[in-house]
Amino acid sequence: MPDRLKTAKRIVGAKQTLKAVQGGQAKEVFVARDADGRVVQPIVDLCIRNGVRITEVDSMAELGKACSIEVGAAVAAIIEEN
Repeated sequence: MPDRLKTAKRIVGAKQTLKAVQGGQAKEVFVARDADGRVVQPIVDLCIRNGVRITEVDSMAELGKACSIEVGAAVAAIIEEN
């Protein structure tokens, strides 16, 4: 799991990540392998169209922990610092 998620400016969650990718703010998107495909697939497709790097993580629990939250996370993104 990339340690940069702990220190970088990030967002967590499908809605926020989708908005960040749409707005061109997301530099890298992290997707949990065990997340519901209906939730993450639209984000993955948008990342592919926009050339945003996608990194897979083993589980939602691992991604949540990397983001310093106490629950699992389906997706998270490192965003541009403005």
